[in-house]
Amino acid sequence: MHDCLIMGGGVIGLSIAYELAIHGLQVQVIDKSEMGREASWAGAGILPPANLETAVDPIDRLRGLSHPLHAQWARQLAEETGIDNGYRECGGIYLARHQGEAASLQAFAQWLQEDKIEIVSLSTQDLVEREPALQQAASQDQIKAAYLVPSECQCRNPDHLKALLQACRQRGVLIHENVTAHAFNLRDRQIDSVATSAGDLQAGSYCITSGAWSGQLLKQLNISNGILPVRGQMILYRCPEQLLTHIVNEGTRYMVPRKDGRLLVGSCEEEVGFDKSTTTEMLAELTALAESLMPQLRSIPVEKSWAGLRPGSFDGFPYLGPIPGLERAFVAAGHFRSGLHLSTGTAVTMGQLIRGLEPTLNLDAFRVGRG
Repeated sequence: MHDCLIMGGGVIGLSIAYELAIHGLQVQVIDKSEMGREASWAGAGILPPANLETAVDPIDRLRGLSHPLHAQWARQLAEETGIDNGYRECGGIYLARHQGEAASLQAFAQWLQEDKIEIVSLSTQDLVEREPALQQAASQDQIKAAYLVPSECQCRNPDHLKALLQACRQRGVLIHENVTAHAFNLRDRQIDSVATSAGDLQAGSYCITSGAWSGQLLKQLNISNGILPVRGQMILYRCPEQLLTHIVNEGTRYMVPRKDGRLLVGSCEEEVGFDKSTTTEMLAELTALAESLMPQLRSIPVEKSWAGLRPGSFDGFPYLGPIPGLERAFVAAGHFRSGLHLSTGTAVTMGQLIRGLEPTLNLDAFRVGRG
């Protein structure tokens, strides 16, 4: 019997499995489809900076724990698997094209400064020197404010998941794809086994990491929760060369350049249930955003588009910790837009908890069953 059964093979589930395997636990991971093919795969891989030493808010503390671990994990995964997950400290540029957005961006800059995270105000000339591809937008006086955050990073989601999956397998994690968890067989205050499409599975402990689908599993255990699917849509340009060097953020939307010339543009927040289809209207909005900042994209076709379902929560905080009323049963879900970014800190914290240790972070704000 395995030490832990993890239900959900996205970036959260695989990261916890990897962390547990590093500490010598025998782990099994199941997923209803292919590993890492839901929200974890669909994201852009933005890793905004954070500072654990100055963070007060619980979610900022989780970010502060997670952020520096990404460089460490990227090196470690590359050493173990030979797979480069695309991690790099490319920096992020934040833009505002309206006065109201400029005021919000100024408040954001002040918040980063208070957290002792470097942020630099850019003149139009500074902006164009760093990103010549934005020259036309800058010359038309579209840009009302611009800032550079040097420590913003990125990694390439599919490559990170590929590396995680390979590292888990190399460390003996048992991976089962296309296996659906149907129900829980309970005895006293414990999960005796999980009824799945591959039969009943038993383990010493259990952890639900099923992303947007975690709420359905928790309801079977009569645990109230606010996890819901929130659709995000993306488009991908395949440019003949790399047009941007920094991530470019405008409000909740962004453009993320890859070294091979690909340019990701996203995203949106739509509560449409478990519908993963794209819409003509939203893809047109994303195309308009990209081409208004970089008119040269009008001559470059969109290579593909897709949608993913982020696991939202009613208060914006993930659910991390033990399941009330059950022994050796845990949840790590509801990370919304920050699943990949928070995956490292979540893995370390949940790994400690599952191993019976006091976690590095206080998890009271992430209490399972809070609503």
